[in-house]
Amino acid sequence: MDASPDFPRQSRVPVFNMPGAVTVSIGLLLAIQAVREFLLPDTWDIRLVLDLALVPSRWTTWLDPERADAVIRAAGSAGEADLAAAREAFARYVVTEHAANLWGFATYALLHGSWLHVIFNSVWLAAFGSPVARRCGAWRYGLIGLAGTVAGGALHVAIDPLSTAPLVGASAGVSALMAAAARFVFQPPVSAYGTQPWQLPPHRPAETVPELLRNRTAVAFLAIWLVTNLLFGLISLPLGAESAAVAWDAHLGGFVVGFLLFPFVDPRTPPAP
Repeated sequence: MDASPDFPRQSRVPVFNMPGAVTVSIGLLLAIQAVREFLLPDTWDIRLVLDLALVPSRWTTWLDPERADAVIRAAGSAGEADLAAAREAFARYVVTEHAANLWGFATYALLHGSWLHVIFNSVWLAAFGSPVARRCGAWRYGLIGLAGTVAGGALHVAIDPLSTAPLVGASAGVSALMAAAARFVFQPPVSAYGTQPWQLPPHRPAETVPELLRNRTAVAFLAIWLVTNLLFGLISLPLGAESAAVAWDAHLGGFVVGFLLFPFVDPRTPPAP
């Protein structure tokens, strides 16, 4: 009888070793940005943003038309004085010409303000989406990202209801995957495993909240994420044609949903390779 262990299949070159779902996600984000940058005329790109981005005031005035005047006043008083007229004109267009689009709570994640923006999100998606996709499989990975995207958009609308600035970027979905990964990637290694290159660690359940609070590495990660996210919300980053504040509330909404949702979608056994 052959007593040799079943060796795991040799992995691909590390740079191409991401799960297929993560590779497709990043490829899609980069492809959309390339089409917008190099193929679409400016007028078509503007239309794309208006149709797919999430504009909080659009939903505010759809739910309560009497707040249209408040939206217009807020747009005219925000930012630099020389741009106030343009912002006010755009606000009038939003509240009078554009109905609410339910799909915007998901599709805003497909658009980004610049190459720096999409590359930044892609790096974090590769880092934290990969362990979630490996552990949970493609559809659960997608479900967590989608739920975080929708929750992040909803919280952004609730906190900044008069804003006419289109919300774009996959950061809320990435934050959800980051929170999901935090439930298991910081677990201490199991003793007696990993001493041989062919040994694979057992599938362990996600850490509960009390277990996470006793895990110093996980607590440090969560604290650093929260502080940096709040700090980034107070400063401007060059993520588009103009510097813009990071939508910290969308990140927070996505993170909370990913953190709470993960135990319900975490499989009892690892998915088949």
